[in-house]
Amino acid sequence: MLESFLNILESVLGPPGAGLPLHEPEFRGKEWDYVKECLDTGWVSSVGRFVDEFESAVAKFTGAKHAIATVNGTTALQVALKLSGVRPGDEVIVPALSFVATANAVAHAGAIPHFVDSCPETLGMDPLALKEYLSSIIENTADGIRNRNTGRRIAAVVPMHTFGHPVDLPKLLEVCETLRIPMVEDAAESLGSMIQGKMTGTFGLLGILSFNGNKVVTTGGGGAILTNDTTLAKRAKHLTTTAKVPHRWEFFHDETGFNFRLPNLNAALGCAQLEQLPDFLRRKRLLAERYRSAFSSSSYFSFSVEPKNFTSNYWLNSVKLKQASMQVRNEVLNSANSSGYHCRPAWNLLNTLPMYQQAPQSPIPVATMLESSLINLPSSPKLVVKDR
Repeated sequence: MLESFLNILESVLGPPGAGLPLHEPEFRGKEWDYVKECLDTGWVSSVGRFVDEFESAVAKFTGAKHAIATVNGTTALQVALKLSGVRPGDEVIVPALSFVATANAVAHAGAIPHFVDSCPETLGMDPLALKEYLSSIIENTADGIRNRNTGRRIAAVVPMHTFGHPVDLPKLLEVCETLRIPMVEDAAESLGSMIQGKMTGTFGLLGILSFNGNKVVTTGGGGAILTNDTTLAKRAKHLTTTAKVPHRWEFFHDETGFNFRLPNLNAALGCAQLEQLPDFLRRKRLLAERYRSAFSSSSYFSFSVEPKNFTSNYWLNSVKLKQASMQVRNEVLNSANSSGYHCRPAWNLLNTLPMYQQAPQSPIPVATMLESSLINLPSSPKLVVKDR
């Protein structure tokens, strides 16, 4: 099995040389020009033309009416939760299989993450399992839906698009709308992914993106809040820029805000990256197709394809062991990394982390299976040079 896995990787990627990273940024556009302009003009901090241009470009690409840049995706999600009505002491529904930032943002908002199961096809939150589970634990009150087991209000649902594969948002929206619970999309990994021609991050009341160094487009570190609600957008901008009331010289802040502003220097990098995004996505799909073809005859692994009728950005390509086994998964990872192919597993399930072990959770058999079977593969767009 191990030799077969390495042979498939080499057939797609070639020899690893000094090592092939999981996902690394590519700077072949106007990054140097735009960053140099910031240095030459001195506009390197939280104000400058690139911040405005970056927000406009993100909004245009995603189809959202508004995009508010932030220092990273975690802060974007924290503020989005607050704007959606999440209060300290509330519960927020999140997938057990997700990067820790999803749960951390809930905690930073003063709320408690409530972990639910995943769907084997999308790798994200399972709408049917969620509907059945919530129907067994909730009660209607004058203050909204409550968890009868804890007495806490369930204030939001946060689906996350795992590795860029869109979760079934239409069905999740049905659940949320029926229960009148706001949806806040964690689209940190899915810039460019679509459902029926509509970009992820734009289905819920609010959505968020990440532009970390390992994402499809990077600003070094950065994020954005997406929304079609103009009132929420204005409040998002106000809260993330220290809640300062505009004035020529006076420093008056009308509430407790956050210093979550994206520096102009980072936004400049992002503007150049966004200009190349269509080509990044094109090459990532070519790489995914090569992996799919190479693993199609494997007896041990199945390639994670985009869900039917959905379009994935294939941020991270992954395979699943046909027979889930944590031991075998780790043996494969050890062999690949020792050979120079920097593969990684999915995240440890969030409900198993020390700070979240007492948080409420649904049964999570699928997430448990996925944790012990998923393996991420090198996925940088630069692995496809032109159409080679």
